[in-house]
Amino acid sequence: MDRIPITRIGYDALKKELEYLKSVERPKNIEAIEEARGHGDLTENAEFEAAKERHAFIEHRIHELGYKLSHADIIYPSALASDKAVFGSTVLLENADTGENIEYQLVGPDESNVNEGRISIYSPLGKAVIGKKPGSEITVETPGGKRFFELIAIR
Repeated sequence: MDRIPITRIGYDALKKELEYLKSVERPKNIEAIEEARGHGDLTENAEFEAAKERHAFIEHRIHELGYKLSHADIIYPSALASDKAVFGSTVLLENADTGENIEYQLVGPDESNVNEGRISIYSPLGKAVIGKKPGSEITVETPGGKRFFELIAIR
C-alpha cells in the first residue's frame, strides 16, 4: 500500500472537495438525471446522456478522492529538518543560465501547482532538489535539455 505524502492544508482541501461532491454535486446531478428521464425517449435525450456522463465523472472523482485520503500520509514540514530540502520546504533556486531566482514549495503530487509556486517531490526538479543543502548545484534533465540551478536558500 503506497502512502501519499500531503500537507495538512492539502489534505483538508481534498476532504472539502470530497464532502462537496457528496453533499452538493451528487444530489444535484441525481435530480438532473431524474428530470431528464421525465422528458421521454431516453435514446435521443441529450440532457439525459449529459447527466449520466456527469454522474460517472462525479462518482469517479469521489472514488479517487476517497482512495487518496485513505492513503494520505500527512507530513508536518515544521517537524522536519530545515538544513536540507525536504517535503514541505520552500526553496529558492537560481537558474544558472539566466540568473533568474525562482521559489517553490516541495509538496505532494495532489498539491502541486507551478503557477502557485508548488512543485511535486516526484517532478524532475523536485526529485533533484530533495536532500540538497544551500549552495548545492542541481542538474535537471528536461525535454528541452539539461537545466542547471543553484539552491540559494531553504525557508
